[in-house]
Amino acid sequence: MAQIRKRHSAKFKAKVAMEAIKERLTGAQIATKFGVHAGQISQWKKEALERLPDIFSAARKKQEKAEEELVSRLYEQIGKLQVELDWLKKKSEDVH
Repeated sequence: MAQIRKRHSAKFKAKVAMEAIKERLTGAQIATKFGVHAGQISQWKKEALERLPDIFSAARKKQEKAEEELVSRLYEQIGKLQVELDWLKKKSEDVH
């Protein structure tokens, strides 16, 4: 009878990969602890270590983009307020 393949959540994979990165236990011990093949653990560890720098750079890029959008919206609002102020000044001069 064929065995059904297990699908693991990203959270589970991260937990197992972190355990492997810590290197407190051997690959075989981690495999036994989590019920996952040692080769799979090595693959998840490798992938985690490769992607780790991207996590931090992506977060920084996302934050920079959010700041740029905020600055853009604020300059737009300042421009609108300046136009309104100029218009009100002109109207008040016309009344006097």
